[in-house]
Amino acid sequence: MEKIKPIITYSVVVPVFNEQGNVEKLNQEIKEVMTLLRKNYEVIYVNDGSTDRTIDELKELEKVKIIDLNKNYGQATALDAGFKSAKGEIVISMDGDLQNDPKDIPKLLKSLKERNLDVIAGWRLHRKDKSGIKILTKTGRFLRRVLIKDRVHDTGCTLRVYKKKAVKSLDISGEMHRYILAILRWKGFKIGEVVVNHRPRTNGKTKYGYDKAIKGFIDLIYIWFLDKYSQRPLHIFGIAGITSFGAGILSGLFSLYRKLFLGLSLNRDGWFFLTFFLIISGIILFSFGIVIDLLMKIHLNNSPYEKRYYIREIIAR
Repeated sequence: MEKIKPIITYSVVVPVFNEQGNVEKLNQEIKEVMTLLRKNYEVIYVNDGSTDRTIDELKELEKVKIIDLNKNYGQATALDAGFKSAKGEIVISMDGDLQNDPKDIPKLLKSLKERNLDVIAGWRLHRKDKSGIKILTKTGRFLRRVLIKDRVHDTGCTLRVYKKKAVKSLDISGEMHRYILAILRWKGFKIGEVVVNHRPRTNGKTKYGYDKAIKGFIDLIYIWFLDKYSQRPLHIFGIAGITSFGAGILSGLFSLYRKLFLGLSLNRDGWFFLTFFLIISGIILFSFGIVIDLLMKIHLNNSPYEKRYYIREIIAR
């Protein structure tokens, strides 16, 4: 008779990149907290192409699952790989740098249940980061509020608790981990926040810098576009195209007026050449909108696409 596998209640997903010296202590802290919950759980570490001894330290841990990515793809992709592998009804994500405190997990779980939410996010009210990182964070928060009306205080905190249905709806890459909450809100999931502890880094270096901030801004524009026009991208390109075409017509009429009543030569009139530019641009923008609209419909219908990341091996210990 085939043995029935126990139902896993909690999946803890931890993306790691060059966290040598941190993973052993973190794993001990996670297991101490999860054991007290008295439910079946799994701990999934996603090694995001570490170049130090992180993978060796992970392989020394017991009763964990290790997803070893082929190279460094970024935190969002590492989280995505962990989320897709998670079997728990509740998925808990956290950083591997020891700055997130596993002791906050029971508080997050309690808030998720009591407030009947789909996602509860940690809010690092008293951050232990350098001033430069804090400035980048505040700037990013301001831009998110302006562009996508995101009222979440701390979208950079990886310590979160998700219901399975929410986490399985995600498909993220690049720097999109900062906008997971915005994506889920856009999909209709209920989101809340809880203040959590934030500890100073003791080993390794922070992975957040100006280059990631720029990439994050680019992804913010992408999220804004999805939020506004994912259902009908023709609206934004169509409006832009019609506006350009209309401006071209007005420019053409003004150029014709200058020719008929002022006697100016068309081949020396800048308005005449501007007319052609605006009309052609309008046609291109409108056509581009139609193409994007069709592509979005294909995407929303789950068209096959190239795999975004490759796993070297999966180790279950």
